[in-house]
Amino acid sequence: MASSPPVTAKASPSSTWQQYYQLTKPRVVQLIVFCAIIGMALAIPGLPSGAQWGVILAATLGIWLVAAAAAAFNCLVEQQIDSKMKRTAWRATARGELSRVQTLSFSALLCGIGMAILWFLVNPLTMWLTFATFIGYAVIYTVILKPMTPQNIVIGGASGAMPPVLGWAALRGDVGPEAMLLCLIIFLWTPPHFWALALYRTEEYRKAGLPMLPVTHGAQYTRLQIFLYTWILLAATLLPFLTGMSGWIYLVSAVLLGLGFCAYAWKLWLEYSDELARATFRFSILHLSLLFAALLIDHYLLPWTT
Repeated sequence: MASSPPVTAKASPSSTWQQYYQLTKPRVVQLIVFCAIIGMALAIPGLPSGAQWGVILAATLGIWLVAAAAAAFNCLVEQQIDSKMKRTAWRATARGELSRVQTLSFSALLCGIGMAILWFLVNPLTMWLTFATFIGYAVIYTVILKPMTPQNIVIGGASGAMPPVLGWAALRGDVGPEAMLLCLIIFLWTPPHFWALALYRTEEYRKAGLPMLPVTHGAQYTRLQIFLYTWILLAATLLPFLTGMSGWIYLVSAVLLGLGFCAYAWKLWLEYSDELARATFRFSILHLSLLFAALLIDHYLLPWTT
């Protein structure tokens, strides 16, 4: 058997960059950027013009950088909490591989570059809305709400629901009712999505001292809340069709996806298992991704199908 290579005390440059990259929570940020792009696409009829493509690229980069900065700041604030949870103990901040100064500097750099791009290449409204979203998530939710109330994800979910509004503002320079409707859908989607995760991570949150709903109110109450929220969410996802924002392709998709989410929540309420909670959490991500993808497809096909 070949001998293992010696372990060096200091991380190599490539692994250090990987540590910084992981601080940005890539999978979470990808979903945020995707929802922002949907907002951009829906803000304009038809395909973008050459100039609009330039704005879309700049807005996408700017929003991605600020969202990544918020994620890194979250890792900084929750360094001690992350070290107590199996789900997050691997992070470079939790392991002490990146210092607080390094993490804060990295977050500030990403945020500064992102806001400059949005200010100069998009518009000031988008920059201010994106910065407000940064404050909402990194400060109001992470620092204040999360350790204080079991309703943290409900209240703090408002900042996480903003990406379509940011995208809309980038292309239109205003905040229209259509954008707020998309924001409402994500706002209602967030609690059942996150509580499904919290159910099979309850003991980790308890150990970390965070008052998540399963910790403070128990698993059965949390499962009931998930079930109720999925039905409210289903009703909200019908609004784009009812207001003329979308057509039949989106409606069929929304109904099927919504009923699927409700079915998972119903099973979770009747008979709990960690595996079912994990499956519900995974489906919730698929639900939102496919729902917004259907909205995008419907937007471009609507002129040809009506």
